[in-house]
Amino acid sequence: MNTRDMGRRSFLSAAGLGLAAAGASACAPASAETGRKTRVATYLPSSYGDLYPGIEMFNEAAAERSGGRLELDMYDSGALLGAEQLLPGLLSGVADVIFQTSSYVSSTYPVLGAMELPFVTEDYGKLRRAIEPGKPQYELINEHLEPKGVRILGGMPTTFEYVWTVDKPIRRPEDVRGLRLRVAGEIEGETVKALGGAPVTMGSAEVYQALEKKTIDGLVSYIGTVVSRDLQKIVRYGTAGHFGAYTVDAYCRSDWYQQQPPAVRSALDAAGKKLYEDGTAHMVKTHTKEYLPKVEGAGVELVKPEGAEMDAFRKAIAPVRSAWRQRLGARTADRAVESIRKA
Repeated sequence: MNTRDMGRRSFLSAAGLGLAAAGASACAPASAETGRKTRVATYLPSSYGDLYPGIEMFNEAAAERSGGRLELDMYDSGALLGAEQLLPGLLSGVADVIFQTSSYVSSTYPVLGAMELPFVTEDYGKLRRAIEPGKPQYELINEHLEPKGVRILGGMPTTFEYVWTVDKPIRRPEDVRGLRLRVAGEIEGETVKALGGAPVTMGSAEVYQALEKKTIDGLVSYIGTVVSRDLQKIVRYGTAGHFGAYTVDAYCRSDWYQQQPPAVRSALDAAGKKLYEDGTAHMVKTHTKEYLPKVEGAGVELVKPEGAEMDAFRKAIAPVRSAWRQRLGARTADRAVESIRKA
């Protein structure tokens, strides 16, 4: 049976439900010995020219470093699993490796929220260094994911999320009051609420039309979503600040990882490092050299609050961190934040 010729729904029915019934622990390792290709899935399309090359780097590195033991079968653009299905599909064995944005799973695994917190640091370099494989933040995440059957292999921390609007610029917290802003995750939603706005959840492919129809007034987003979805053609203002961030990570099941031969585990770790190092470097270069000039060239005004103006945003958003800290647990939350500050 050729899974590429099957619809996503029929494949989930044929493969996913059977695997779920068998249990993730019963899934055999996808290695040279089993003859089954390693299924890799993401909802991200190749139009994300900032992120998708990092995914390709991971796949190429995993195949090369494994000496042919890993033969990867890639399903992007939600062809196998949609954004909301990726984590359940991974746990049930439909996919062996997934690439997912933390904003979709940090409500399930709140330890990931440290990298998403607004104003946790205003130095992107710190955020970038914090998630390096092998460093305290990375190890803390796996420490919490392991008992839940998941392992992070590596990830790309996105550049900071801004507030993008159509009808008016956001210069102070009061300007957000009453606005409907699209968000991609729980922490972004709490940030919008803290500023007096109403968070709206929808897929990024729906945002352009929602802005056109004025179903929403704007969005909280990193610049990659703006350009990849051509939103610079419709938003008129962007307020620069660390209103959020997220990571784009490679995950596998922890039991699946442990079942692999040492050479395959080493290849997966090396691929995760490649995603983090070269994938992130490509993303930052794309944002700086290509996306930012494209947004400014489209006439989008970038508002840059400073001093007391930015302090007002920090003060308004402070409850978001407190709520996350309570949900995760004070000790773990403090460890996570400290690892970012010391990075």
